[in-house]
Formats: sequence, structure tokens, C-alpha cells
Amino acid sequence: MELNQVCYETLRFDKPWTLENYRRIGGYQVWERILREQPDPVSIVEEIKKSGLRGRGGAGFPTGVKWSFMPKGDPSPYKHLVCNSDESEPGTCKDRDILRFNPHALVEGMAIACYAMRSELGYNYLRGEFMDEPYGRFSQALKEAYNEGLLGKNIRKSGINVDLHAVLGAGAYICGEETGLLESLEGKKGMPRFKPPFPAQYGVWGRPTTVNNTETLASVPTILRRGSGWFMKIGKDEKNGGTKIFSVSGHVSKPGNYEVPLGVPFAELFELAGGMRLGKKLKAVIPGGSSVPVLPAERIMTATMDYDGIQKAGSMLGSGAVIVMDEDTCMVRVLERLSRFYYAESCGQCTPCREGTGWMYRAVSRIENGRGHMEDLDKLVDISHHIEGHTICALGDAASMPVWSFIKHFRDEFEYHVRERRCLVGPGAVHRELAA
Repeated sequence: MELNQVCYETLRFDKPWTLENYRRIGGYQVWERILREQPDPVSIVEEIKKSGLRGRGGAGFPTGVKWSFMPKGDPSPYKHLVCNSDESEPGTCKDRDILRFNPHALVEGMAIACYAMRSELGYNYLRGEFMDEPYGRFSQALKEAYNEGLLGKNIRKSGINVDLHAVLGAGAYICGEETGLLESLEGKKGMPRFKPPFPAQYGVWGRPTTVNNTETLASVPTILRRGSGWFMKIGKDEKNGGTKIFSVSGHVSKPGNYEVPLGVPFAELFELAGGMRLGKKLKAVIPGGSSVPVLPAERIMTATMDYDGIQKAGSMLGSGAVIVMDEDTCMVRVLERLSRFYYAESCGQCTPCREGTGWMYRAVSRIENGRGHMEDLDKLVDISHHIEGHTICALGDAASMPVWSFIKHFRDEFEYHVRERRCLVGPGAVHRELAA
């Protein structure tokens, strides 16, 4: 191919978020085929089950199984699909880039999911901080889809109705929890609901609702276009099918979003991100967003990036936000910052979370600032275990797991803070004096 042709091909895709460019890669082929042929919705659900696609928001629940929970005998059109684009987990930025650069994949995925679950109405709930480019790009994609006659009432005289809407939240971490999101969508304070009933029985405005993550729904068109077997074979096994976008941040040379097969060794993902910056040594990694247990370097370097592999290493895949820390990182200071975040973001509904997050933050802050005591370490672990598993939603767990895992793997560093009332950073014994 001549240079001029190469430049032309590159320029054709310089705006990947447009309808024109999405169609060039096979966009809307699946949705248009559904509109023409109107296959049995159950067959679509079964194909998603066979693909091994699991929720990419953090929980990893099988997507096809979740779709099958939607009541089938209910003749009412008022069943709802809700896309969770409230990407608030620290370190995670994959959904933001899907909204910015590939919004039509999400639009098509939502339309297909609505058809598969016999729903006529879908909402994309976006994080409040996404009000500029992500919200604008997705809204523009919706407008283009409506103008093309791909959404609306009686689409292309098929008798199929699908309407999609974009809704901005207010930037609250708790609204990443699906029932807290539904409360916010209804115009109320984002506070998680007791379950059961689950959203599939009683969701937004009391109607059956399915909530899926942005990356999950954006994966659906390609799976159905290329086949469930193709997607499954990309991943490690039937429980870890397909690809996953990992948001790699921290002390790496090339931070960014990397889409790789599930099951890729961490060492390979680490190499893609350029390894450690400035020639430093790896100290620790949080593999799935700030709410999962931290892993020391020796454990993560032998792990594979899939649900089972990370669990075996002692943590969770979560949202796929990989936070890398070098040898000069003060683990006490990191935990203080994380504890402060969860203390601020607790909705206050559950006593263990409302009170416990404050206790943990204040205790870690005392240690970090040279006023801690040795008994604080065991007390912190005890508090975290009394919070974990004792709240309506998983925010209590999210706040607790960093605490006990940091102390478990880096207890000597916490003890040094208490004993010397100073911070030991790196192998060169660089000291930062703390307030007495």
C-alpha cells in the first residue's frame, strides 16, 4: 500500500466514535439482522451464555444468566435495562474510554440486550464527572442511531420498540452499586436497597430491571457477530472467556487501558505497560481497583489476569484497575488515602460502615502521622472483619479489604511507623519525620 493510501486509511478512522466509522467495522450488522429476522430472544440469551461473558464491572456474574432472570411471562412493555456507566472505582477508566471512542458499540449492545430481555426502554446512567466528552459522545451516538432509524417506536416497521436515554448522576461512589444507582435514577438519594427483592423482580420504578456494566454491553455486538465460540476461545477457559480491558496506572512507564485476553500472565500485561518507570523495583499491586486486597510483588508476578488466577493469588479481578506501586511507596500513606475515600463515600445507611469507616480512617491517620500504637494494628484488622459482610451493599467490604490486606502483607512497615514515629521509604532507608 502506498504512503498516501496508508495516510488516507488512517484519517478515515481518526474519529472512531462516529456512526460512519462504526459501520466500517461491522457496526449494527447484528442489530439490523435482528430487526429483519426477529429471532427468538431466548436464543440470544443462550448465545451470550455460551460465550462465557461475565460482568465486567467487578462482580463477574455470568451475563447470559443475569439476562435470563428477567421475567418472561410478563406481557408489560415496562421492563427496563440500565447500563451502569457510573465508573467511580479509583484506578478505573475503561468505561470512560468506551463512551469517548466507541459509543455506538454500547448503543448497539443496549439495543440487543433490550430485545433479548423483551424490554422497550433502556437507560445509560453516567458518572457525574463524565458530563463533558463521554456524555457528549454517547448522546451524539444516540442521536445518530435515531436519525438512522435504528431506535424508536416500530423500528423500520418491524414492530420492535426500543428507546434509549442518557442520564447523568452526581458523582457519588455509592451509585456504582446497582440498587443505589436505581434509587438515584428515580431521583432519590443513592442508598442501596435490601435484597431480595432483586432488580429483576423489583427494579427501577418497581418494574423488572437488569443492570449491566458498560464494557459488558459493549462486548455483545462483536460476540454475536463473530460467534460465542470465537469469544470463548480468546480467554483462558469457559469461566474466563473473551478479553478484558485493564486500566493500568501508578508507577509504570506507559499507563493506559489495555485490552488483553483473560488469563494473560500479569508479567505480560506489566510489560505492555512498559514496566516500572525510572528503573525502580516493583513493590505491590492492587489488581482490581482500590476495593480489592493488595498483593506484594512476588505474588502478583506469578499470577494470571483472570477471575480464578487473581483469586488464587489472594485478591480479586474486580473492575480490572491495576494500580502499580514502586519500592519508594509508603504503604501506610496509601492506606490512609484509601480509608479517607471510603469514609467520605459511605452513604451512612448501615452502622458498621458508617461508623467503622471513620474508625479505620482515624486509626490509620494516627499511625501515618506518628501518633499510633502497636495495638492499633490488631484493632484495625478486627474492625475491618466486623464490617466485612455485615452491610447491605459491598461498600463495607470495599473499605475493609484494603485495611486488612495492607497490614497482612506490609505489617513491618506499619510497625516501623509506630515504633520510630517516622516513615521508612525504599531500600535506601530514606526517612520522612512524622509529627510527634
